[in-house]
Amino acid sequence: MLYDYTATKPSENYKLMSQTIIPRPIAWIVTEDDGVVNIAPFSYFTPLSSSPPTLIVSIGHKSDGTPKDTLFNIRKTEKCTICMVDPESLSLMDRTSAELPKGVSEAEKYGIELKEIEEGFPPAVAGTPSALFCRFYKEVDLPDSRTVPIILEIVKQFVDDRYIVDEAGLKISFEPIGRVGRSYILPGNRVYPD
Repeated sequence: MLYDYTATKPSENYKLMSQTIIPRPIAWIVTEDDGVVNIAPFSYFTPLSSSPPTLIVSIGHKSDGTPKDTLFNIRKTEKCTICMVDPESLSLMDRTSAELPKGVSEAEKYGIELKEIEEGFPPAVAGTPSALFCRFYKEVDLPDSRTVPIILEIVKQFVDDRYIVDEAGLKISFEPIGRVGRSYILPGNRVYPD
């Protein structure tokens, strides 16, 4: 079957893309606004370039059409911390995908422990294998899109020493979670929910 993306609905395009462009990494994006820490999981992101070190994340809107807190906060502060998710945090990460009112912190609601690692950036989720400290680089205008692609520049990266496997510190080994369609892919090619 040949799908014509000019004739299909955006929701259909998403279903087709998310089931074939796989696996996609999934991570928490941590942002702040007036002291309120927002933690939201995203799987629609990918590396863009190593020079400059950038990635792109696609951020949607809330059910009422307003920008998601992550988008609002990045536009306001121009900073975020992207925390990779380990298998032990999968259930908690999944719960944080629920839409909360502006001003309600997932950290407080779900008891997520935070850790200050890099001054001037939002805190990281404690226990994350790796965190990327990013600043806003550019917003991409996609006419008629309900999502906003944001290019972020990686300023610094934290890697927990437990996952560094060589003396130079450039070989990292941890078991990240990916997204495959509506399911998650775990180490050993396990799928959740199966």
